[in-house]
Amino acid sequence: RVGYELKGFVSEVGFAWLEGERYHLRYFSSDCEVAFCGHATIAILYDLLQSRPEPTVTFRVHAGELTAYNHIKDEDAVYITAPMPGYLDHRLAAGDVAAALGFQPDAIDPNLPIRVIDGGLRTLLVPVTALETVLSMRPDQGTLRQFSLDHDFDITLVFTPQTAHPSNQFRTRVFPPRFGYLEDPATGSGNSAFGYYLLSENRWPGDMSLEQGPSREKPNIVKIKRMTIDGVDRVLFGGNATTRFDGRYILHSF
Repeated sequence: RVGYELKGFVSEVGFAWLEGERYHLRYFSSDCEVAFCGHATIAILYDLLQSRPEPTVTFRVHAGELTAYNHIKDEDAVYITAPMPGYLDHRLAAGDVAAALGFQPDAIDPNLPIRVIDGGLRTLLVPVTALETVLSMRPDQGTLRQFSLDHDFDITLVFTPQTAHPSNQFRTRVFPPRFGYLEDPATGSGNSAFGYYLLSENRWPGDMSLEQGPSREKPNIVKIKRMTIDGVDRVLFGGNATTRFDGRYILHSF
């Protein structure tokens, strides 16, 4: 109900509660429950760890148990372990993908594959050659939503190695229209899937700073790290949060 009432004001609503010594998180868009939401997780854990000295906090989401790492003092950031990846066997033609996104097929980089990887959400990853294409694209929400439903994925991430700022390694944009809105401003799950994409394609360049969004000069920044946990390469996504509003919801039972 809260997610529905905030439609058009926020992308998703994150709920956190404590059971024993373990935090639990759930996420809702205005239309439905969302399996995992990276930017809501960053916001919740950043707020929590600002007032706590612990170096790590373990919490549970729909995808399982994850860990947050407190780097607020040295980087003004928290890092979250992304869920274990799922590499899905979706075969999508470049022409069909380009049509759904509203640009020409030759904008897609022919040297990299189009893939679907689950990094918390099933993410269609589309390599694009030019920054200008990524910045100027304006996909139709209804068309892209139907395409995602027809091909059984959750969100679309378009990426290019061309960036507006030399300190960053990639520009991304993320579109989740099946959740009731066209574009996400900063996406932990999608960029985590992108990190797993780079690992699986042997193109991991090291710790990364990613530009996200349509603004050339003022993109949102998502940080990505790689960590080996129990012998398995895991992607961590990180960032910080700013409190825009502070208030209370009074809930009544009927």
